[in-house]
Amino acid sequence: MFFNRLIGENMDIPVSVGPMNEGERVRGPDMYVELAGPKSYGFELTRVVDNASDKVEIIGKDIDKMEEGSRTPFAVIVNVSGDSLEEELEGVLERKIHEIFNYIEGVMHLNQRDSLWVRINKDSFNKGLRLKHIGEVIKEVYKGEFPFIKHVDVIIITDPDKVKEELEKAREIYRKRDDRTKNLHEEDVDVFYGCIMCQSFAPTHVCVITPDRPALCGGINYLDARAASKIDPEGAIFEIPKGNCIDEVKGIYDAVNDVVYEKSQGAIKAIALHSVLDKPSTSCGCFEAITFYIPEVDGFGVVDRKFKGETPLGIPFSVLAGQCSGGQQVEGFCGMSIAYMKSSKFFQGDGGWERITWMPKELKDNVKDVIPEDLVDKIATEEDVSNIEELQNFLKERGHPIVEKWESMATVEEESTMKEEHMEEYEEKGEGAESVEYIEESTESQGSEITVPTMYLPGGFGGLPSDVKIILKNAVIKVEEIIIVREGNSKNKDN
Repeated sequence: MFFNRLIGENMDIPVSVGPMNEGERVRGPDMYVELAGPKSYGFELTRVVDNASDKVEIIGKDIDKMEEGSRTPFAVIVNVSGDSLEEELEGVLERKIHEIFNYIEGVMHLNQRDSLWVRINKDSFNKGLRLKHIGEVIKEVYKGEFPFIKHVDVIIITDPDKVKEELEKAREIYRKRDDRTKNLHEEDVDVFYGCIMCQSFAPTHVCVITPDRPALCGGINYLDARAASKIDPEGAIFEIPKGNCIDEVKGIYDAVNDVVYEKSQGAIKAIALHSVLDKPSTSCGCFEAITFYIPEVDGFGVVDRKFKGETPLGIPFSVLAGQCSGGQQVEGFCGMSIAYMKSSKFFQGDGGWERITWMPKELKDNVKDVIPEDLVDKIATEEDVSNIEELQNFLKERGHPIVEKWESMATVEEESTMKEEHMEEYEEKGEGAESVEYIEESTESQGSEITVPTMYLPGGFGGLPSDVKIILKNAVIKVEEIIIVREGNSKNKDN
């Protein structure tokens, strides 16, 4: 076995290395040191170069020079060279870093690109594990699993200033990779790709990658996935025939559903690529952002991993992540990459950008160029609102399109209620009784509140079973005008 040879040839690696260590979690009390993560910064990057020389270099402190329980900025740069290597393989090889770190006993690696998060536990540190060993493992696994790679350089950086300097260069490379698929769409191709790389953490998660929907980790786009499936046909990334389109707007395909059902061990029967409310894609835990339903405004919020505050729901990213990670399919919550927000099919099954009502300011600035111009100032941030009531007022003041939907829903519900009451009263009187008269009336009440009898939340919302629908009775909303219309007398109604 390759990993036995690895340990045999590198006797100074003091811990076990192999797939048996995948999925290991390092909790706070067991942690010796945290590298990058949500409270620091860092990145990982793989580049194809001409002259790698099989070196491992540490720039900054190794972990034995760090204080126990501390966290530090962290970067891993892997340069590879070989005769058949092409630039389009960089993203695929880079995602392999996630697996390699998790092969190492006592090491936990989450996320990717510039949101990576690494922890090393106390036991492995006490056994002698250091960053130089991790560098050697990366080098040997790359060469062992990809024979076309001839030489590998691994540069590990813990010097904060150097990490920060290289981080901006890495982000520019990520942006260029993502731009490659801008003019390619789902209708232009016959196959999609699936990825089950994260099933060690989320056994039922199947990530479906299309030209319009990159992997939710943000690390693999459609062209990356195509390259990965070619270089390793038996690997974690594989072709999925597109099959027949069941719903073009929501992005539901019969062959995709068949593969998802098989690869999720029968746990997930179907997914909609472009919906949060109806059979959303599953999420592992490596997503860059979460789109979440806000019932009180019948719209969506988006929160990314970097945002440390609370959403209008009064909870942070971490709580929402716990709601929909682990390979769960939870209507109303969906993990995604930030690149997906720049897709023309961004949750089009639920109304797309016209249903987005809130997001962190930094994220909004990041994707501002793809937000419809007339919506930019109508989407709230943490600088504008801090709770649901403030969000409702903001959307109304700015004239967000969702407000028109509220008014439409209120009118339908009021008319429906009047009809129900009319029929109930008629039935109580019985046939031949005097007809019930309605008085046509118009009232205005600036800023007043009324109660809408019913608001429906979709089956499966919030983790409930898919056949359970939530019905909110007497939902309070603000209206400016109530119109009561004559429906005719009871005899005509009966006819």
